[in-house]
Amino acid sequence: MIIIDYKDPRPIYEQIIEKLQELIVKGILEPDSQLPSVRSLAMELSINPNTIQKAYGELERRGYLYTVKGKGSFVSFHEEMLREVQESSKAKIRKAVEEGREVKLTQDDVLELIKEVFRGGMKDD
Repeated sequence: MIIIDYKDPRPIYEQIIEKLQELIVKGILEPDSQLPSVRSLAMELSINPNTIQKAYGELERRGYLYTVKGKGSFVSFHEEMLREVQESSKAKIRKAVEEGREVKLTQDDVLELIKEVFRGGMKDD
């Protein structure tokens, strides 16, 4: 579910936030599904429970989770979140296209790349 990259310069809690957001937006973690308890996820990842609590708290603040006292944390995904993520993705694509244009990529080059990605090819990061 979550893999911590100890070479990543970002704090561990930020990596946890990013991965859980990704799982929620992609629908892997479904709305109203329960997340692992702070203690169990901390044990699974071999990290301090305070780190998990900080990540869960931030995700709740952002609207991705809600807490039921005595029960735990649950996924609280709604369409507005998906639209926000889509807009963020569009901005990244726009920036990448602009950078490509600056280095003389043609519109045909960019469109072919987009088609290739949608066909499932070329998974560069």
